[in-house]
Amino acid sequence: MITYYDDRSVQVTSTAIRIEGRAYPLAEVGMLWHRRGSRSWRVLAGRGAIGVALAGPLVAAVLGIGLAVWLGRSPTVTIAVVGASVLVGLAVGPVADFLFEFLDRSYARGSRQLEMWARWRGRPVLLLRTGDALRFGQIYRAAQRALENRPAAPPGSAPAGRSGTGASARGERPGTGR
Repeated sequence: MITYYDDRSVQVTSTAIRIEGRAYPLAEVGMLWHRRGSRSWRVLAGRGAIGVALAGPLVAAVLGIGLAVWLGRSPTVTIAVVGASVLVGLAVGPVADFLFEFLDRSYARGSRQLEMWARWRGRPVLLLRTGDALRFGQIYRAAQRALENRPAAPPGSAPAGRSGTGASARGERPGTGR
Protein backbone atom coordinates (compact mmCIF):
# COMPACT_ATOMS: atom_id res chain seq x y z
CA MET A 1 0.00 0.00 0.00
CA ILE A 2 1.32 3.45 -0.99
CA THR A 3 0.48 6.48 1.15
CA TYR A 4 0.09 9.66 -0.91
CA TYR A 5 -1.05 11.97 1.91
CA ASP A 6 -1.50 11.51 5.65
CA ASP A 7 -2.50 13.87 8.45
CA ARG A 8 -4.74 13.53 11.49
CA SER A 9 -8.04 13.75 9.57
CA VAL A 10 -7.18 12.80 5.96
CA GLN A 11 -5.37 9.81 4.54
CA VAL A 12 -4.98 9.09 0.82
CA THR A 13 -3.53 5.70 -0.04
CA SER A 14 -3.38 3.41 -3.05
CA THR A 15 -6.49 1.60 -1.75
CA ALA A 16 -8.79 4.31 -0.34
CA ILE A 17 -9.39 7.93 0.51
CA ARG A 18 -10.17 8.33 4.23
CA ILE A 19 -11.51 11.67 5.43
CA GLU A 20 -12.64 12.27 9.01
CA GLY A 21 -13.39 8.61 9.67
CA ARG A 22 -15.17 7.87 6.37
CA ALA A 23 -13.48 5.59 3.84
CA TYR A 24 -13.99 5.72 0.09
CA PRO A 25 -12.32 2.72 -1.62
CA LEU A 26 -10.61 3.82 -4.84
CA ALA A 27 -12.29 0.98 -6.74
CA GLU A 28 -15.64 2.71 -6.04
CA VAL A 29 -14.51 6.27 -6.85
CA GLY A 30 -15.29 7.18 -10.45
CA MET A 31 -14.26 10.77 -10.86
CA LEU A 32 -12.73 13.60 -8.84
CA TRP A 33 -13.30 17.35 -9.17
CA HIS A 34 -13.13 20.51 -7.10
CA ARG A 35 -15.11 23.71 -6.61
CA ARG A 36 -14.06 27.10 -5.26
CA GLY A 37 -16.40 29.18 -3.14
CA SER A 38 -16.64 32.93 -2.95
CA ARG A 39 -13.92 35.07 -1.39
CA SER A 40 -13.88 35.56 2.35
CA TRP A 41 -14.12 39.26 3.18
CA ARG A 42 -12.74 38.54 6.64
CA VAL A 43 -9.46 37.26 5.16
CA LEU A 44 -9.23 40.19 2.75
CA ALA A 45 -9.90 42.68 5.57
CA GLY A 46 -7.16 41.01 7.62
CA ARG A 47 -4.70 41.45 4.76
CA GLY A 48 -5.70 45.12 4.49
CA ALA A 49 -5.17 45.60 8.23
CA ILE A 50 -1.67 44.17 7.94
CA GLY A 51 -0.94 46.62 5.11
CA VAL A 52 -2.15 49.54 7.23
CA ALA A 53 -0.06 48.32 10.16
CA LEU A 54 3.01 48.27 7.90
CA ALA A 55 2.35 51.73 6.47
CA GLY A 56 1.36 53.42 9.76
CA PRO A 57 4.84 54.00 11.25
CA LEU A 58 6.22 55.15 7.90
CA VAL A 59 3.43 57.70 7.48
CA ALA A 60 3.98 58.87 11.07
CA ALA A 61 7.71 59.34 10.37
CA VAL A 62 7.05 61.38 7.20
CA LEU A 63 4.44 63.50 9.00
CA GLY A 64 6.89 64.10 11.87
CA ILE A 65 9.59 65.32 9.49
CA GLY A 66 7.07 67.54 7.71
CA LEU A 67 5.87 68.92 11.06
CA ALA A 68 9.46 69.68 12.14
CA VAL A 69 10.12 71.61 8.95
CA TRP A 70 6.74 73.40 9.03
CA LEU A 71 7.11 74.51 12.68
CA GLY A 72 10.34 76.32 11.89
CA ARG A 73 11.57 76.04 15.48
CA SER A 74 15.18 76.20 16.56
CA PRO A 75 17.58 73.74 14.91
CA THR A 76 17.76 71.72 18.13
CA VAL A 77 13.97 71.16 18.24
CA THR A 78 13.87 70.42 14.50
CA ILE A 79 16.68 67.86 14.79
CA ALA A 80 14.98 66.25 17.82
CA VAL A 81 11.64 65.93 15.97
CA VAL A 82 13.33 64.61 12.80
CA GLY A 83 15.39 62.16 14.91
CA ALA A 84 12.29 60.87 16.69
CA SER A 85 10.51 60.51 13.35
CA VAL A 86 13.40 58.55 11.88
CA LEU A 87 13.41 56.24 14.93
CA VAL A 88 9.68 55.63 14.46
CA GLY A 89 10.35 54.83 10.79
CA LEU A 90 13.17 52.44 11.71
CA ALA A 91 10.86 50.61 14.11
CA VAL A 92 9.04 49.30 11.03
CA GLY A 93 11.91 46.90 10.21
CA PRO A 94 11.48 44.29 12.96
CA VAL A 95 7.71 44.69 12.97
CA ALA A 96 7.55 44.37 9.17
CA ASP A 97 9.22 40.95 9.21
CA PHE A 98 6.64 39.72 11.72
CA LEU A 99 3.72 41.18 9.72
CA PHE A 100 5.02 39.91 6.36
CA GLU A 101 5.07 36.40 7.86
CA PHE A 102 1.36 36.72 8.69
CA LEU A 103 0.65 38.10 5.23
CA ASP A 104 2.54 35.25 3.58
CA ARG A 105 0.63 32.66 5.63
CA SER A 106 -2.70 34.26 4.70
CA TYR A 107 -1.91 33.80 1.00
CA ALA A 108 -0.80 30.20 1.56
CA ARG A 109 -4.12 29.46 3.31
CA GLY A 110 -6.15 31.25 0.66
CA SER A 111 -9.26 33.38 0.87
CA ARG A 112 -11.88 30.92 -0.44
CA GLN A 113 -13.59 27.77 0.74
CA LEU A 114 -12.47 24.86 -1.41
CA GLU A 115 -14.43 21.65 -1.92
CA MET A 116 -13.28 18.27 -3.21
CA TRP A 117 -16.00 16.14 -4.77
CA ALA A 118 -15.99 12.57 -6.08
CA ARG A 119 -18.39 10.30 -7.93
CA TRP A 120 -18.70 7.47 -5.42
CA ARG A 121 -20.97 4.52 -6.16
CA GLY A 122 -22.47 6.50 -9.01
CA ARG A 123 -23.41 9.69 -7.16
CA PRO A 124 -21.57 12.91 -6.30
CA VAL A 125 -20.22 13.09 -2.75
CA LEU A 126 -18.55 16.02 -1.00
CA LEU A 127 -15.33 14.58 0.40
CA LEU A 128 -13.69 17.67 1.87
CA ARG A 129 -14.40 21.36 2.47
CA THR A 130 -11.64 23.62 3.79
CA GLY A 131 -10.37 27.17 3.62
CA ASP A 132 -6.73 26.10 3.77
CA ALA A 133 -5.60 26.31 0.12
CA LEU A 134 -2.17 24.81 0.73
CA ARG A 135 -3.53 21.74 2.51
CA PHE A 136 -6.37 21.37 -0.01
CA GLY A 137 -3.92 21.39 -2.92
CA GLN A 138 -1.80 18.69 -1.29
CA ILE A 139 -4.82 16.47 -0.60
CA TYR A 140 -6.37 17.01 -4.03
CA ARG A 141 -3.12 16.21 -5.84
CA ALA A 142 -2.62 13.10 -3.68
CA ALA A 143 -6.14 11.90 -4.53
CA GLN A 144 -5.47 12.52 -8.24
CA ARG A 145 -2.25 10.52 -8.10
CA ALA A 146 -3.96 7.69 -6.23
CA LEU A 147 -6.71 7.52 -8.87
CA GLU A 148 -4.23 7.69 -11.75
CA ASN A 149 -2.11 4.87 -10.28
CA ARG A 150 -4.88 2.50 -9.21
CA PRO A 151 -4.92 -0.93 -10.84
CA ALA A 152 -6.83 -1.28 -14.10
CA ALA A 153 -10.39 -2.62 -13.93
CA PRO A 154 -10.76 -6.36 -14.62
CA PRO A 155 -11.67 -7.24 -18.24
CA GLY A 156 -15.38 -7.12 -18.95
CA SER A 157 -16.23 -4.65 -16.18
CA ALA A 158 -17.22 -1.08 -16.81
CA PRO A 159 -14.41 1.46 -16.26
CA ALA A 160 -14.66 3.35 -13.00
CA GLY A 161 -13.85 6.64 -14.71
CA ARG A 162 -10.86 8.86 -14.40
CA SER A 163 -9.83 11.99 -12.57
CA GLY A 164 -11.76 14.87 -14.15
CA THR A 165 -9.81 17.87 -15.28
CA GLY A 166 -12.03 19.92 -17.59
CA ALA A 167 -14.91 20.62 -15.22
CA SER A 168 -12.69 21.00 -12.18
CA ALA A 169 -10.54 23.60 -13.91
CA ARG A 170 -13.67 25.69 -14.43
CA GLY A 171 -15.06 25.00 -10.92
CA GLU A 172 -18.10 23.17 -12.35
CA ARG A 173 -19.82 19.94 -11.52
CA PRO A 174 -19.33 17.51 -14.40
CA GLY A 175 -22.26 17.22 -16.76
CA THR A 176 -24.13 20.23 -15.37
CA GLY A 177 -22.35 23.14 -17.04
CA ARG A 178 -22.58 24.98 -13.70
